Amino acid sequence: MLIVIRNSWALLIGITLLMIGNGIQGTLLGVRGALEGFSTGAMSIVMSAYFAGFLLGSQFVPDLIRKVGHVRVFAALGSLASAGLILYPALTHPVAWVGLRLLLGFCFCGVYIVSESWLNNTTTNETRGRALSLYLIAQMVGIVVAQAIFAWGDADDYLLFVIVSVLVSLAFAPILLSATPVPPFATSKPMSFRKLYNTSPLGFVGVFLLGAVFSAIFGMAGVFGAAAQLTPAQIALFVSAVYFGGLVLQYPIGWASDRLDRRKMVIVGSVLGAAGCGLGLTGIGGTTGLMVAAFVIGGMANPLYALLLAYTNDYLEADDMASASARLLFVNGLGAIGGPLLTGWLMGVMGAGGFFVFIGVLMIALALYAFWRTFQRAAQSTDETGAYIAVSPLTITPVTMETYAEEYEHSSEEAAAEAEAKVAAE
Repeated sequence: MLIVIRNSWALLIGITLLMIGNGIQGTLLGVRGALEGFSTGAMSIVMSAYFAGFLLGSQFVPDLIRKVGHVRVFAALGSLASAGLILYPALTHPVAWVGLRLLLGFCFCGVYIVSESWLNNTTTNETRGRALSLYLIAQMVGIVVAQAIFAWGDADDYLLFVIVSVLVSLAFAPILLSATPVPPFATSKPMSFRKLYNTSPLGFVGVFLLGAVFSAIFGMAGVFGAAAQLTPAQIALFVSAVYFGGLVLQYPIGWASDRLDRRKMVIVGSVLGAAGCGLGLTGIGGTTGLMVAAFVIGGMANPLYALLLAYTNDYLEADDMASASARLLFVNGLGAIGGPLLTGWLMGVMGAGGFFVFIGVLMIALALYAFWRTFQRAAQSTDETGAYIAVSPLTITPVTMETYAEEYEHSSEEAAAEAEAKVAAE
């Protein structure tokens, strides 16, 4: 672990600062939009635009990197992101905010792609898993710290927007100063949708549903807080609980998934996530109950995403993992675009509780589909499956997926070698 920190500390600091800036933005806009008189429907379109921009970035930034190089793309997108962040309070109109969110989604995707390329270049097969874990921790810590800064500030003021812009600008310094040359950027040709679905129907459907779940959480939590008339401190605590739950429960659930049928783990996690939504919807326990609900929802949704990736890779040949990962990224992006839109529509019909209804319905749908799939295919032996690898859906890019596939393949080879050695010893 110390080797990974020594080689990647500047990148990890930069990513943490980026996540602090992006985390403040997500919560701040939901509250500021309500203060500006934007309707819930308008805010849902604003929030959805980020994920549309992110999906566009995942498709076009790799080609841009191949043409002009990592450093130029990183500097250009970083500058655009920093400028866009500070323009929100100056252009207080939903249409302008949609354009800014689209731009920022594209820019942040590109920034994450470049950052992850450099991070991947500093690791080996032996250290990649630890680097991914530290990368996940840096992201979650950044989101939680962002909520503390948001709670301290005033959403009706200009200062928080300035702080976000400054943090994002500062994030580029350690990354650029520590950056080393990276190999030519390359991505695999995506697998066809049909082949991916036939290989792992549960992985395909599950990643799509969880894309909508995460975009609803990340994009609409602030909008929900404003609609529910929570104080800024309560909104910050609510969002923090979501990501703290994801960080704390990611690893125990991953440990269990390496020893049990992953479909059953998906069912249990989805049911618990839906129960968390029920707790939030009923309001039992007041503010404390709301925070517990957020912890459970985040604690289940985050591991479920990595669990579905591992389950999908269990049925793929090593040569197909990268191409399947590229297609899974696209499927996730399509789900993410629709998440805020449908959540906003439900909140317009039902009030703030529509936030929990949307997430809960998707969790129940995932549980039912996973239950049905248990009757369609026999479970694999745990000796035949690869290792669970923690990953955050917040910054999923082509590089994330390629790195994940490489680490999964490496962990599978190690597990197979250990199994052979055990058999030989017996």
